[in-house]
Amino acid sequence: MSSEAEGQFRLAVDRGGTFTDVFAWCPGGRVRALKLLSRDPGYQDAPTEGIRRLLQQECGLPFPKERPLETSRIAWLRMGTTVATNALLERQGERLALLITKGFRDLLHIGNQARPHIFDLEVSVPEVLYEAVVEVDERVVLHREGCPLFGSAQRVTGLTGESLLVERPVDLGALRGELEALLAKGIKSLAVVLLHSYLWPEHERKVGVLARELGFQQVSLSSEVMPMVRAVPRGYTACADAYLTPCIRRYLDSFRAGFASQLQGVPVMFMRSDGGLTPMAAFSGSRAILSGPAGGVVGYAMTTYRRAEGQQQPIIGFDMGGTSTDVSRYAGEYEHVFEATMAGISIQAPQLDINTVAAGGGSRLFFRSGLFVVGPESAGAHPGPACYRKGGPLTVTDANLCLGRLLPDYFPRIFGPNKDLPLSPEDALQGFRKLTNSINAFLGDGSSLSVEEVAMGFIRVANEAMCRPIRALTQARGHDTSRHVLACFGGAGGQHACAIARALGMSKVFIHKHSGILSAYGLALADVVHEAQEPCSLPYGPEAFAQLDERIAALEQECMEALEGQGFARSQINTEPFLHLRYERTDCALMCSAKGHPATPNSCRQGDFGAAFTIRYQQEFGFTIPNRAILVDDVRVRATASSGLGQEEPMPASEGPPRLETVSRCYFEGGYLDISVYLLEDLTWGHSIPGPSILIDKNSTILVEPGCMATMTRLGDVCIAVGSGAERPVGPHINPIQLSIFSHRFMSIAEQMGRILQRTAISTNIKERLDFSCALFGPDGGLVSNAPHIPVHLGAMQETVQFQIQNLGLDIHEGDVILSNHPCAGGSHLPDLTVITPVFWPGEARPVFFVASRGHHADIGGITPGSMPPHSRSLQEEGAVFISFKLVKGGIFQEEAVTEALMAPGRIPGSSGTRNLHDNLSDLRAQVAANQKGIHLVNELIGQYGLEVVQAYMAHIQANAEVAVQEMLKDFAKGRGELGRPLLVEAEDFMDDGSPIHLKVTVDPQEGTAVFDFTGSGHEVYGNCNAPRAITLSALIYCLRCMVGQDIPLNQGCLAPIRVIIPKGSILDPSLDAAVVGGNVLTSQRVVDVIFLAFEACAASQGCMNNITFGNERVGYYETVAGGSGAGPHWHGRSGVHTHMTNTRITDPEILEKRYPVVLKSFQLTPSTGGDGQFRGGDGVRRELQFREEMVLSVLSERRAFRPYGLQGGKKGAPGLNLLIRQDGRTINLGGKTSVPVYPGDVFRLQTPGGGGFGPPSAAQHPLQAPSSPPAGRCFIERGSLFDYRLAQEMA
Repeated sequence: MSSEAEGQFRLAVDRGGTFTDVFAWCPGGRVRALKLLSRDPGYQDAPTEGIRRLLQQECGLPFPKERPLETSRIAWLRMGTTVATNALLERQGERLALLITKGFRDLLHIGNQARPHIFDLEVSVPEVLYEAVVEVDERVVLHREGCPLFGSAQRVTGLTGESLLVERPVDLGALRGELEALLAKGIKSLAVVLLHSYLWPEHERKVGVLARELGFQQVSLSSEVMPMVRAVPRGYTACADAYLTPCIRRYLDSFRAGFASQLQGVPVMFMRSDGGLTPMAAFSGSRAILSGPAGGVVGYAMTTYRRAEGQQQPIIGFDMGGTSTDVSRYAGEYEHVFEATMAGISIQAPQLDINTVAAGGGSRLFFRSGLFVVGPESAGAHPGPACYRKGGPLTVTDANLCLGRLLPDYFPRIFGPNKDLPLSPEDALQGFRKLTNSINAFLGDGSSLSVEEVAMGFIRVANEAMCRPIRALTQARGHDTSRHVLACFGGAGGQHACAIARALGMSKVFIHKHSGILSAYGLALADVVHEAQEPCSLPYGPEAFAQLDERIAALEQECMEALEGQGFARSQINTEPFLHLRYERTDCALMCSAKGHPATPNSCRQGDFGAAFTIRYQQEFGFTIPNRAILVDDVRVRATASSGLGQEEPMPASEGPPRLETVSRCYFEGGYLDISVYLLEDLTWGHSIPGPSILIDKNSTILVEPGCMATMTRLGDVCIAVGSGAERPVGPHINPIQLSIFSHRFMSIAEQMGRILQRTAISTNIKERLDFSCALFGPDGGLVSNAPHIPVHLGAMQETVQFQIQNLGLDIHEGDVILSNHPCAGGSHLPDLTVITPVFWPGEARPVFFVASRGHHADIGGITPGSMPPHSRSLQEEGAVFISFKLVKGGIFQEEAVTEALMAPGRIPGSSGTRNLHDNLSDLRAQVAANQKGIHLVNELIGQYGLEVVQAYMAHIQANAEVAVQEMLKDFAKGRGELGRPLLVEAEDFMDDGSPIHLKVTVDPQEGTAVFDFTGSGHEVYGNCNAPRAITLSALIYCLRCMVGQDIPLNQGCLAPIRVIIPKGSILDPSLDAAVVGGNVLTSQRVVDVIFLAFEACAASQGCMNNITFGNERVGYYETVAGGSGAGPHWHGRSGVHTHMTNTRITDPEILEKRYPVVLKSFQLTPSTGGDGQFRGGDGVRRELQFREEMVLSVLSERRAFRPYGLQGGKKGAPGLNLLIRQDGRTINLGGKTSVPVYPGDVFRLQTPGGGGFGPPSAAQHPLQAPSSPPAGRCFIERGSLFDYRLAQEMA
């Protein structure tokens, strides 16, 4: 590999889902590119066919299809492929069985217990990859000094030097018979996941040896696939490896068969998800998920990132294809993530941070309740957009065609039933005329839109939808979006690049000459990579530097030998060590290189990793923790060997003006303009093309908008200088296009506030669990936008802001920030602290908007650590109370006053002030900073459009949400009327103490309004299950959004058609001093149950959050636990999942045992706890915790007496049960709410409720035959750090 043969071809092939691209560096330096369909009946394998065609054309010799290709002319071959991705998405991998530690058979089904879409009543989670589970009788636990348990267990030393105890050796004899039974079923692939195997893999290795001896063809041991802590993602990764690697092997075997000698002697490399190449024999399933897209990132990173005027500009990669749009970032180093979710499977492996954020040219267009909506549904390749002549729906491609931005004469004639017709503008126009008529009918106020205005509106909305994630990708990490270059590639991006760059404030768009095949070109430029990684549990400090240096050196040697074995000289190899570092008592680890931080006397020999960590932490999160120890979780070395292509030859300078191909007409904001059309093949270095113009090549169309200038570079690329463009005035009167854009802008303000809060907060709850919400409010305190969506926060902050406006009146001034948490002031429970800042505008005496952030603080005092006492009887016992506290006054943070207030509960006998004042103050400052970001963005918006317009569209957005709820209520009334059923509906359910929650709903079918009357609900209780009024409103908004069934702005308008009656002094509107902590986490769930019962939307879910706390003076822990979800009219309930008003993730078993003195004995589903029915309710879970120290256990739960209801003849779900099994064998029923001392050896067994069934059991279908709701259309598959952040936020 260290030298290249003369006269040979160097080939790079990207096999995508639709097209396969071939890039070739031919003998003599000529460059060739070729594109063909990935699937075609005319050939068996697209990459082989592409190479055959290219060799035949270049060599002038016949290469018959029926004969294997002769390989003497191939110097090397590099490939990227979507084989693994497609198999994962389509669930077409190898039949697989999971081998897992006994007691955890359902661990990967439960996962992190959160549901992916919080407003979907049908909890739809991608199925697990395995079809069978074998529980392995073995158990290893961590050694703890002073723990009296496991005295007879064998003590062993793990890979990190930590001690472990073998509680139960692996029983291979019993396992043998179960493995033989799997083989008899035809299962030949295994994933093995044993707890703590990342530290001590001996049990997994023994299982692997036995399985291979018995004849299993693929055995993926989690300790080998990715030796990192956390059993759930490591288990998913091992399953993905076992599921996908056989598919890859089969493909590689068939691919090799197309070449003489099976490609022996030809260096064949495959692109991995991390952007590096690996030998074909080492290409595995868990590292192949992003094999295709990774090449594109390498392509723009190696070409666009160039020196300009002595500076290097960071790049945003923008890859817009037909079915999806990917964005990524490069600023001199590849940005990797080490865990990401794809098609419901968390993959724990290094992978480029490629974010699929939107559908592409095939995004479908909708007009819903007055809003222009683009995607997420896609038309797909078949039937495709309307202009494809197959009866497809309207898409972004159709909009571009109608506006003259795509020219059919320059597209191949491959459309229609016989694939021999051009694109059809007529079909697209016909669809837009129909849509325009319906839009104008909806507007009905004398104003009307033209077809072009509607098409242009959808383009603008699509662009804004793509700008939002790009802002998040940059600003979330402290980067200025406007300082980036937009690197555009993919077939559809060229029509949108100028507009998106302009909206983001970017001044430059770069489009590589091979942009249509950039992934293939990137393969040709990429490095060969070998990585080695091992777990570590050392502190980063002088006492560990020698050991860290030793481990890095050993991993470097391993990588060197691996690459030398592939033919590279040592001089061609570069290594880069990384340490996976985090602050003690945090979960936020950063993989850090010491690049740019040379070694010092107080660092490792490889460099100052500590300095690299603190600088990066400061950049990403806005602060550091100077006196906190830094821990090393993993040691990693990445070795690269370069053997790719060099730079291409520059093109000749232009000798005259560019040749004009034709002149066409194109629609822009101001109307139609003449537009010059050029062929890229006619342009050369130095040509400058002013906008408006279109540049066309075989693979893409580039729109140069008015005010922009395209220039050809010396290497043949297109560089576009983006002008500011003419602003089109916007008036206060409603325009549905502008309404959709403002909807995105308002949401973006709330989202960016959340990113600042997450970056600058210090506590685990806010920074890592993301238990917070940020929102924007109008001058009357009405909610405008709320993001991200934590169900129990929805709408509740509106009550808080409106209370402050009424309570403080004129005493709200610029420079003030208000702190509140009291239930009478719209609070949910005391740990949720709300920080409110008024937004002022010059010339306005009163606030023009408000911004607010609500965050859950881990402790604010009270009678128990964590401020969540199960037995509180008054509000004062639950912690510090704030009603209208000026946190900032005149711009000065009132640290002394807020400290005094946080410590005040300590003056109450039996209570304490806050137990973590430092984190409280730091998080409050972070909330203030988030609000300041919101003020800046609001002022920026007002500066762009004017106060009158922004406030007008605030009202329009609220009215839009009102319309959506009205339509839902009218549909409900219509359905009841058609069945001859009354429009007044009633429902009642009970808390476990017998308190009723009663609801009567009266719907007006003409107006689409309703009265929700909770009269008849129980009195305030002498306990903490009282729910503040704000909680009931949050539950109501959540239910309305679920029943609307589509994305709508979640704001004040949702409740505008609703009148809510809640009796004073009831459990839903208690007195000022009533305890409320249980109302927030328990009663809120019962309110939801009653609303859905009234509307007969679905059977009851578990109706509980199962709040579990344990701790002592040294340690404290809190968790909520999943149960069963309710079945519905066409779905089975999901088992082992959080429902409705909560969606928190659960701590991974290995993290739990590593940090807390407990052993998790089991965590699995409890069969048959879901209610029977035509559609069964989901099962609850059983979770057993064994305590290793003396502690206090607190339980706060419901549905232990009253079972979750079924509907339409469906049976009730099973109730929950809380048992304490003492070490002496006694079993004690703890009831639903208690605190009890526990001792070493005691076991707490939690059994959570199941969901109710739907429909009579006599009509039951086989679970696999249950019908599903009609699909709204295929959606793009989200992935990347932005997607994972949103999931984490919705799981807070």
